[in-house]
Parts: sequence; C-alpha cells; structure tokens
Amino acid sequence: MRAALAVWLVLSLSLLGGTGAENMCGDPPAAPSHSIAAPQLSPEERLSPHMPESLLCDSCHAIAFQIEEQLSKAEGKVGKKALKESDYIEVLERSCSQDWESYGVLELDGEKRLAGPGLSRQQPLSVLVSGGPWPSRLSKLCHGYVGEQGEAEIYSAHRRGPAALRQLLCHGDKGPCAGRKHRPDPPKALQNEL
Repeated sequence: MRAALAVWLVLSLSLLGGTGAENMCGDPPAAPSHSIAAPQLSPEERLSPHMPESLLCDSCHAIAFQIEEQLSKAEGKVGKKALKESDYIEVLERSCSQDWESYGVLELDGEKRLAGPGLSRQQPLSVLVSGGPWPSRLSKLCHGYVGEQGEAEIYSAHRRGPAALRQLLCHGDKGPCAGRKHRPDPPKALQNEL
C-alpha cells in the first residue's frame, strides 16, 4: 500500500509539473538560479600599479570619453564657446583626478575587458570587479596622456569632435589601440552614469 501511495504521489507531482512541497501549497515555482563567477585576475591584474596591457585600449577609450564629457560640460556653461587655456587645463586636471569608481573589469567570452561609462555595453549577466587598483590606474594613465600629448593638443582634438580625440589618444601610431581593428563609437552615456 505504501509503495502504491508513493508511486501515486510521484506521478501526481510529475503530471502537475511540481518539484516538491513548494508547489503543493500554491507557491509559484522557484526561479531558475544562475551562477556567474567573477573574473579570475592574475597577480599582475590584482597587484600591479600599472594597467595591464590587455586593457590599455579600453582604458584609453574610457579616458577619452571622460575628457570629452568634462570639456563639453565646461563649454556648455560658457555657451559652447571655446574655453580659455586656464579653464581647459583645469578641466583636464579635474577629469584625470576624478574617482573613476564606476569602472572595473569583467570577463566577456573568456576575455577580460574594462567596463564603465563610454565603453561598449557588455552582456547583462556578468560580474564587474571595480574599485581596488582600477581607479588609480585610470587616473595615472589619464595624467600620462595629458602630459604626453599636451593640454592644447587635447583641447584642439576635442574641438574637432570625439572621434578626433579618440584618434589622438588611442589610435595614433603609438596609441594603445594602434594596430587593432577600430571599434565603432561607444554609445553616449546616460546622465546618471556620470
């Protein structure tokens, strides 16, 4: 009798699509769970004060985006007119000295990528590792680009448009994206991402 009752219970549950007691009281079935691991970072990626070479191109695009945003915002305050030299130098310093906390690294199709405002959208189910060494690395790179290219050259490129600024910083002969396939312009960030 017990064996027949057990078979009846198993068959009833399987016919009803249930998986156990959670469905017997009318509770909705549990949502399927997904497990996503954080990217496994090498010792260099975790501990080095320098940006890993594999992330330099993404970093450059993030920096160009932030510089473009800050300069455009400053120009908007003066009616889209060109900024005075002292003003754009101050904006560039502020751009590089920001906290950069909205950037981090994630793994996409087995490749580590930098993610944050101004960079290509990533897949929705991924783990972003932010904070740690990433903000200081971005700040150091930004200051390096400004020092290497010069404030006047960067501002001149900005005045020609975002593509000209990315070309100057990232895709020139010695830029971190040189020799790589040129990626399309990243989508414009939403205001709340700044």
